[in-house]
Amino acid sequence: MSNELRKPLISGNWKMNHNHFEAIQCVQKLAYLLTKEDFSAVDVTIHPPFTDLRSVQTLIDADELRFILGAQHCHEADSGAFTGEVSAQFLAKLHVRYVIVGHSERRQIFGETDEVVQQKLATIQKHGMTPILCVGETLSDREAGRTHEKVLGQVRSALVKRTVEQVKSMVIAYEPIWAIGTGKTATAEDAQHIISAIRQEVALVTSGPAASAIRLQYGGSVKASNIGEIMSQPDIDGVLVGGASLDAAEFARICQRSQRSWG
Repeated sequence: MSNELRKPLISGNWKMNHNHFEAIQCVQKLAYLLTKEDFSAVDVTIHPPFTDLRSVQTLIDADELRFILGAQHCHEADSGAFTGEVSAQFLAKLHVRYVIVGHSERRQIFGETDEVVQQKLATIQKHGMTPILCVGETLSDREAGRTHEKVLGQVRSALVKRTVEQVKSMVIAYEPIWAIGTGKTATAEDAQHIISAIRQEVALVTSGPAASAIRLQYGGSVKASNIGEIMSQPDIDGVLVGGASLDAAEFARICQRSQRSWG
């Protein structure tokens, strides 16, 4: 599928930032800055901390905002003795539609394995939500020439138990770990090269139709100043934005410049 036919998906991952008061203010400002035409051209998901979800959901529903509510993480089990964790079925009740899974910080800091990522994908889709699967390589992987091995291995492991229809509805975000929060980004050509390889791997693991349908994002120090170059690449369908999404004005510019460079 060519990028002219694929609607961009712009996702803001707030990580452990913004209390629920700040979250409400940020969403209200973002809603003021984005127009109906912007929302017709791009899909915008917002992924606040767990403590903000109910406040943001209530605001979106009450004011009929066109933001799509997302979560940053969930547990693989529906319920049980998992103190401090959150179930996917709880998220679904809050009208959460997208859930980030396998983010590099979850993998590196909290020891989330490929097997756990597999399980989370299954439970997210079981409850009718869309997973944003994160894959990426460290600086040492990159310097050792293991980028493809690492990234495509994560893709294969995640998708091996998914059906073609399940894969079609998913999102995969390529986030080079060495670029997250460092101010560095992969060049647009480098990002396109890896994301194109991911699409080819999806076709090998599942099917060509799944590879055509799946949305592929880039994440890693995305800003309004570099979004045009990133989004001009044919296989990049959107971006997963970290720090820049905390500033409503900057995130609005990213959303707007994504659509202007599209096609």
